[in-house]
Amino acid sequence: MRNPPDCGGIGHGIGAPFNRFPIGERKRAKKPAQERSMYIPKHFEGSEPTGREIMQAHSWALLMTADAEGAPMATHLSLLWQEDGSEHGSLIGHMARANGHWELFERPADSLALFWGPHAYVSPTWYTPGPKVPTWNYVTVHAYGRPQIIDDTKGALVVLAKLAAAYEGTGPDAWGLGRLPPGNAEMQTKGIVAFRMPLKRVETKIKLSQNRNLEDRTRVIARLEASDSQDAQATAKWMKRVLS
Repeated sequence: MRNPPDCGGIGHGIGAPFNRFPIGERKRAKKPAQERSMYIPKHFEGSEPTGREIMQAHSWALLMTADAEGAPMATHLSLLWQEDGSEHGSLIGHMARANGHWELFERPADSLALFWGPHAYVSPTWYTPGPKVPTWNYVTVHAYGRPQIIDDTKGALVVLAKLAAAYEGTGPDAWGLGRLPPGNAEMQTKGIVAFRMPLKRVETKIKLSQNRNLEDRTRVIARLEASDSQDAQATAKWMKRVLS
């Protein structure tokens, strides 16, 4: 069986359905700007639980917010997904108070948090012989919501403590706010702006050669596994997960 052609340029294809993760029905009609979504062909669409998994495993993110003229501002930062009893959960994080990005949170507009997991280049020479083109395999999540500034010291300390615990772990050498001199943690909060971002929607894209036949996908996995790149090897693991 022939592979479906790529469309929309290198890396965008159509083809067999993506069965490993639940697929939701998507309306392709033009949406208002505040509801526009990431381009996700149905066979690359991942479930929201998979999106939460990616956000938790790859929490170094990019937060984007537009100003009143529509000009985007972006900040690289760590964002922790939190279960809060709502449909989509929320993100918590902080940025430097000197970073004017947080001032845009007061606008009545949503921000976009981008998360990305493993990704890797795929050469057409890895496929079975024939006219093929290069592409890029990757997993990514777009999470939308309106950040809410946490303007009290106690709330900011909670955010800092959760971030430290997430990355330090619970070992005997794990760092925590309790290691700071009395009053120092409170002083540190004066230089940051902590925030919580309740999520309105979460989009997950799992683009891992689902539009190729089994032999091509198997060959790509083998080449990625043989790579010295950790990203390539991790991408191969995701591809094998999709095939299982």
